[in-house]
Amino acid sequence: MQFDVVTLFPELFTPFLTTGITRRAFESGQVKVKLNNLRDFAEGNYRRVDDRPFGGGPGMVMMAEPLSQCVTSIRAERADNVPVVLFSPVGQPLTHAMVTNWANSQGAVLLCGRYEGLDQRFIDTQVTEQISLGDFVLSGGEIAAMALLDAVARLQPGVLSDAESHVQDSFNPALDGLLDCPHYTRPEVWQGRGVPDVLLSGHHLHIERWRRDQRLTLTARLRPDLIAQARQAGHLTMQDEALLAKL
Repeated sequence: MQFDVVTLFPELFTPFLTTGITRRAFESGQVKVKLNNLRDFAEGNYRRVDDRPFGGGPGMVMMAEPLSQCVTSIRAERADNVPVVLFSPVGQPLTHAMVTNWANSQGAVLLCGRYEGLDQRFIDTQVTEQISLGDFVLSGGEIAAMALLDAVARLQPGVLSDAESHVQDSFNPALDGLLDCPHYTRPEVWQGRGVPDVLLSGHHLHIERWRRDQRLTLTARLRPDLIAQARQAGHLTMQDEALLAKL
């Protein structure tokens, strides 16, 4: 798969693509990332990509023409017809299910907006999907693009040291979409706090029940909406429901 990133600051991606365990996906070419500097498609000595908004108001708006020229150039170099994605507050919240779909896709064109946003005419004619990281605003789409790339990269075969580790992630269908349970490692006692006895018992059925109970308890307390989704999907057992009734 290949992701073409359109950005005013391609240098921000250099450490991201070469650092950490996910670099394996980028260095191997499992997830190809091509950086496109939007200013290369702007006209004039100053390579201007933004202008004042019609109707007045604060801030600047990214101009449609440089964006259109850049996307046209990207499409001319690609043999496929991948989506053009804009990271925006009006987009669909990014979820595990969406990440899984992207991880099995051919990639996309990722638009990293800046300033007050993009000329709406460009959005209406060339953007096919909008994604949000949450109910807050960033100074640009670069961090959002990195978040998507990171989430996609870690799902590729061979990227994580333990191929099964991502199966136990929060929101994963293997956990029925629940939050993951707490985890512990050595030493057994740290600053007077011990590890739950069940985790030291060696009794795998008891350990798995404890972890399930912890996931249910944590999710019910912090994300009751996920409990409702799991219940609606028929993922909760009678034992699960008995525990939830006691909370």
